[in-house]
Amino acid sequence: MSDQKAPEAEDGRRALLTDPPFYLPEFEKSYRYIIDEYEVVPRNIAIFMPCAIRKPYSASPSHQLIRSVIGQVLKPEQYHLVIFGTCGIVPAELETMYPYAHYQYMLGKCKDKKVLDDFLRIETARVAGYLSKTRHLYTYRIAYCIGLFREALVRGSEEAGVPFDMILPSRDMIDKVIEEGDCIFEEGSLSMDEYLGEFCDRLILFRNEIDKKSALQKRT
Repeated sequence: MSDQKAPEAEDGRRALLTDPPFYLPEFEKSYRYIIDEYEVVPRNIAIFMPCAIRKPYSASPSHQLIRSVIGQVLKPEQYHLVIFGTCGIVPAELETMYPYAHYQYMLGKCKDKKVLDDFLRIETARVAGYLSKTRHLYTYRIAYCIGLFREALVRGSEEAGVPFDMILPSRDMIDKVIEEGDCIFEEGSLSMDEYLGEFCDRLILFRNEIDKKSALQKRT
């Protein structure tokens, strides 16, 4: 992707892409690079999490909270972070690559049904493509997401025939947050204590379970 550079604004700074990114040719070109050329390093666990408003994604307060939970439970060599959403789908280590660090768009503010439907269709296909590419590179797949992002992930998984071992928050937890109804968005935010607490607890249980499986395999 060295031939793809961020355009400059009149003041010499890098211009931000502000149109819905899933329509833009820059994102399709970058997606094709990831699918056709980029070599994803195999890991035992892949963890899928949504993109964020702040760039790079790792600078986002919500991403820092989520990464902190993951880091408390798993060792770096055990997992691979994958970012998905309006950006398409991108291995987290490529977060500073153009155009992933050079756009600003918030799907949650969109009320246009056609745009939302187009996002779901395009993102479903991109998730399916990545899951097909990495079918044999991960042993387990975990996702932490809500809303339309989650729907695209589930549809992409079904289209690719590559299942997720765990998708959080749980439906019960999401329903609890909706019932309490004290959030800007219907399902709240992934940085809420309720969601993060469940994510941490379930991640610990998942880690312990795969550790047991690994120990049994070594004995046999």
